[in-house]
Amino acid sequence: MASKKNKSILVSLAHPDDESFGMGGTLAYYASQGVDVYLICATNGDVGTVSPEFMNGYDTIAELRQAELSCAAQHLGLKDVILLNYRDSGMAGTPDNEHPDCLVAAPLDEVAEKVTHYIRKLQPDVVITFDPVGGYHHPDHIAIYEATQKAYEAANDPDKYPEAGAPFQPQALYYHVFPRRFLRLVVRVLKLLGRDPSKFGRNEDIDLEMLAGDEDYPRHVEVDFKPVADKQKQAAQCHASQLDMGPPSLTGRIFNAFRSLAPSKDSFMRAYPPTADDFHATDLFVN
Repeated sequence: MASKKNKSILVSLAHPDDESFGMGGTLAYYASQGVDVYLICATNGDVGTVSPEFMNGYDTIAELRQAELSCAAQHLGLKDVILLNYRDSGMAGTPDNEHPDCLVAAPLDEVAEKVTHYIRKLQPDVVITFDPVGGYHHPDHIAIYEATQKAYEAANDPDKYPEAGAPFQPQALYYHVFPRRFLRLVVRVLKLLGRDPSKFGRNEDIDLEMLAGDEDYPRHVEVDFKPVADKQKQAAQCHASQLDMGPPSLTGRIFNAFRSLAPSKDSFMRAYPPTADDFHATDLFVN
């Protein structure tokens, strides 16, 4: 008698650290429940600034970031990490965004075929990626969202990407989403204190005010990961070079203070099958 296949999730993201800082609690929760959790990481995370002390023992930023990802994957309990090895594209308008090897320069069909291959090979019940604006409009986040969306639609069609394996239909596709009301509150407080919410982050390239103005996506499923919140925190600590935000700032302290008050829950919109906006569940495997 054939053994029963474990439930499985395939998460398709852009950078080393997206898995921990975004939906790490959910990934740790399902892994702790015996679900096979696989991660596609599209880029090497090799763009950006890293303080020199983090480079001890590493020749490149990519080597450092992949080591951090491996550490995080162990804490989260991931079954496997699949690297597509594209170059990080950086933010729009930067020279890195024009590099020929970066993710956004790759043909959409090329990336989608690779994701389709892993959907067909791993046969996940659930596929998860970013929302259509990539959470915070990062070009790489949007690129892997578009490729994963196309791959999901192609996965069960024998005429699409025939070299990527035998057709397979996952049960559902989810977007990881977060309520914008949190950001709207942060923006109001920053403005009251005379701070500029349009220049956030180590490189001041994240516009919190723009993000706060984005439309909220439906939150169809909310996963409570409180029982494994410690694993999510340990995984996040693995990405030490990304937690280093440079000299402490009032803006950063305010943002982190608000974030610490957030409940231990991750929110997801079910993109496929189509779902009513008022649908609500607590499990990604709900029918």
